[in-house]
Amino acid sequence: MDGIAFTVEEGIGWITLDRPEAGNAITLPLARALLAAAIRCQTDTAIRCIVLTGNGRLFCAGGDVQLLAGAGDKRSEVLSELIATFHAAVARLARAPKPLVTLVNGPAAGAGFSLGMLGDVVIGARSAHFTAAYGAIGLTPDGGLSWLLPRLVGLRKAQEIILANRRIKAEEAEAIGLVTRIVDDEALADEGLRVATALADAPMAALAASRALLADSFETGLETQLDRELRSMAAAGAGRESEEGLSALLAKRPANFRGV
Repeated sequence: MDGIAFTVEEGIGWITLDRPEAGNAITLPLARALLAAAIRCQTDTAIRCIVLTGNGRLFCAGGDVQLLAGAGDKRSEVLSELIATFHAAVARLARAPKPLVTLVNGPAAGAGFSLGMLGDVVIGARSAHFTAAYGAIGLTPDGGLSWLLPRLVGLRKAQEIILANRRIKAEEAEAIGLVTRIVDDEALADEGLRVATALADAPMAALAASRALLADSFETGLETQLDRELRSMAAAGAGRESEEGLSALLAKRPANFRGV
């Protein structure tokens, strides 16, 4: 895939942004490859968990500035095609019925900031930092950053991060809830594998339903959410995952959800 390395190992789909010489900046071919990988992860039943990371010193520098600078009076057209493709990939990853882990291996800016925040579990390297970067080149957020950021850190902090273009270092990112946790750079890969393996071993249908409940919770009132929880729980209770989990608990053995 152009600009993406993709592998499947032990039920985990590994998507690696792979333009290290360009800071993994997003071009149209990379956005198309990311969409193809996202579709594969969403539809392949052998994949139970998705991991997204970057190759090299940066996680992702955002959109390819050279591409945009060279577009001239076609910049709006170029941006429209690039972002539409990128957003299709983001939506697939966000709504896939499988947990998503993002391993932010270094600095993330612009659309890379958006991608880094997208995971259900976000693990950052100590060398990572986060910058919106849009205002510096006269552009506005994409990749869902204006939707994600207020939900993660609150409106006031989101306003400052985007409008004042303030860089957030790794320790602050952990403190304000941008990332799940920060680990030493050399520990990132092992921690990511540990988390992804645990999620791949978990009950996939139940995690997918929980993921959907959490994603929709900001758009619903309490009573509506209670009803959704009831329906979700009843459906889960009728499934094989619940049967396996309860049987394992009563038999005092580890549950085998991969075999369900």
